[in-house]
Amino acid sequence: MERANWGKLIDNLTKQGTLRSPNVIKAMRAVPRTSFLPKNGQPYAASDTPVQIGFGQSISAPHMVAIMNEALQVGVGCKVLEVGAGSGWHAATIAEIIASMDAPRSEWGHIYTVETVSTLAETTRRNIITTGYGDRVTIIHADGSKGYPEKAPYDRILVTAAAPKIPKPLVDQLKSGGILLVPVGSPFLFQNLTKLTKQADGKIVEENLGGVSFVPLRGEFGHQMV
Repeated sequence: MERANWGKLIDNLTKQGTLRSPNVIKAMRAVPRTSFLPKNGQPYAASDTPVQIGFGQSISAPHMVAIMNEALQVGVGCKVLEVGAGSGWHAATIAEIIASMDAPRSEWGHIYTVETVSTLAETTRRNIITTGYGDRVTIIHADGSKGYPEKAPYDRILVTAAAPKIPKPLVDQLKSGGILLVPVGSPFLFQNLTKLTKQADGKIVEENLGGVSFVPLRGEFGHQMV
């Protein structure tokens, strides 16, 4: 029943046009949210709504993950940085694309996901290992607003929390030709999902993908919450 409900949700997002790319659809279908939710959140795994995961954090609604994964335009072999690991679900959906089991292991990409809450980072690590993504996803406990320079530059960077403005370290860690997605705006409400593309000549092109609502980004380049 659980798989059936998840399949129906993915079918609906595809019919709506939110999901369009075969590789993104396949990845979303392959990674239901159940294994990445606390027990009290599991009944809502196939609901198209955010779910609280503790520590003031939430796991994004499936339609939002679909929108971001489509906008990222990831493919096999991409090196990706995620700021805000959450419970690990979003990273797992990306891992299914960049390190597909259909591709030779030598061609696999990797996703590095940074989480500022230490307890949540440990939970995420367990989730990733338990669901079989430990060789494709690395979880780091650090200030994600500063990126993760140890493995830079990245083909793609996504931020799953709202920043007051685009963090400069993330732009600096983006490869030429790379894409950065980040919600920009006030804490909790009135944010725009911003897509930044770094062109070959170094020019930065920004695109507003529409209004969103994310928890605030913490850290040096995030919102300074009292």
